Formats: sequence, C-alpha cells, structure tokens
Amino acid sequence: MTTAVALRNQELMLAGPVGSLDAYIQAVGSVPVLSKEDEQALAHRFREEDDLDAARELVLAHLRFVVHIAKGYTGYGLPLSDLIQEGNVGLMKAVKRFDPGYDVRLVSFAVHWIRAEIHEFVLRNWRIVKVATTKAQRKLFFNLRKAKKNLAWLTFDETQAVAADLGVSPAEVTEMEKRLHARDAIFDPAPDADDERAFTPAAYLPSPDADPAKLVETADFNDDASERMAAAIRTLDDRSRHIIESRWLSETKLTLHELADEYGISAERVRQVEANAIKKLRSAMAL
Repeated sequence: MTTAVALRNQELMLAGPVGSLDAYIQAVGSVPVLSKEDEQALAHRFREEDDLDAARELVLAHLRFVVHIAKGYTGYGLPLSDLIQEGNVGLMKAVKRFDPGYDVRLVSFAVHWIRAEIHEFVLRNWRIVKVATTKAQRKLFFNLRKAKKNLAWLTFDETQAVAADLGVSPAEVTEMEKRLHARDAIFDPAPDADDERAFTPAAYLPSPDADPAKLVETADFNDDASERMAAAIRTLDDRSRHIIESRWLSETKLTLHELADEYGISAERVRQVEANAIKKLRSAMAL
C-alpha cells in the first residue's frame, strides 16, 4: 500500500463511518494496539513538540475502543454510525488533553470524554422534547435504563430505592420513567407505511381544502377575477385586444414577428402596443 493510500485510509477512519459501517469497524480493528511505551512516546511528541502525526497515531489506535463504547448506546434507537462519530470527537478531545506525565493509559483517560460526547448526542436527539436538562436529570436518564431490569414499570419500593441510589426524588424517577416509556411517532411516514398512516400526527391535521367556506370564497374570487378581466379586455381597441389574446390567451400563441407581419408594423411596435394594453388591464383590475 502506498503512503498516499495509507494516509487517505487514515483520514477516512478519522472522519468516522461515512460509508459501510462494517468496513469501518473492520478497518479500525486492524490498527495495532499501542504498547504503553509507544503510547507515552507519541503523547510526549504531541504535547511537547506539537507533532500532529503523533496525535493522529494516538487517535487511530484507539478508534476501536470508541466503537466498543458506542455499541453500548444502541438501545436509544440512534444510528451506531452517528454514535461512533460523536465518540470520535470525544477521543480527539481526550488526546488533546492527555498528560503523559501521569502513569495512566490513554484509554482510561479517554473513556470519560468519549462517553460525555455520546451522552450529549443522545440527549439532543433521543426525543423531540428534551428529556433531561439538569445534571441530576441526565444522571437519572442514563442510570434509570440500567436500573430497570425488564420492561415492567417500577414498583413503589423500586422507585424509592432508585431515587435514594441516584440522589433524586421519587417524583423525578417516576417522571423520567414516563419519558423513557414514551413512544415517538413518525410525523409523515414513508409511502410504503400506509397501514400506519392513520396513527401518525399528520393524519390528524385538517386538509387544506376541507373548509367549505374557504372553497366558496376561493371560487367566488376566481369567478369575479375572470369577469373583471373579460370586461377589461372588452375596453381595449380591436388591435390591442387581438394582440393580447394572441400572445397570452390563445392555445397557439403568436410571436411578436408573426403579429408584426399580420399588421404590417415592426415587432417593436407590437411590443409597445402589448405593453400599453397590459398597463390598461392592470389599471382596470385594480379598481
């Protein structure tokens, strides 16, 4: 593999799973895991010499861990590819802040940043209405799903235990549980989902042509406009009326040159007659 191709593959991995997710996971899994010594050397190069190639190697070697962490959040109904991309952002932030002076592996340090980015993404996108706004609610949101062992609602004692364990009130636990059980409805389903269309919000919106009063009003307006236009056209002289009808109202519209030949005048004169006639019609319609 040439250097250019290798760099291109690295750039694609850093960008996230923009194509085949399986191919991406296989690609990041093929990157060797760094030894502690190599990791320390690369971290020192990046921190002390601002070596971006060293930072790139650190990120590439840990993309597999992002995939592993992101898979733990697939239960929220969000695409795994999006979760991985957000986790990659957290990994890059971790590499930027990693201090090799502490005797700790980068992956241990990066877990916090990876999870933080994924948490923010889940909270922004899991529901149209925000489910958690405070730090305590966010903690409750993620931990309540882990605390629930089945799909049944929590009993009174279980609610009290979860509230005590997470440091929130029982009312907050109950409210969050309601939000977790809420079901998002597709506003406008795909054309092949006709059997579910009756249960979507779009089905309950009034049709634009459902109001008889508006239908009558529109019909009256159109009839009135047509009558006024016909009356305005009758006020024109024969030549102007013929030019307007030939240019705008006839199915086979004539050109300026064809009308010029018919009347034995220039095409520019036909255009002027047409413009004056249109001006008169606008004035008549504005009355």
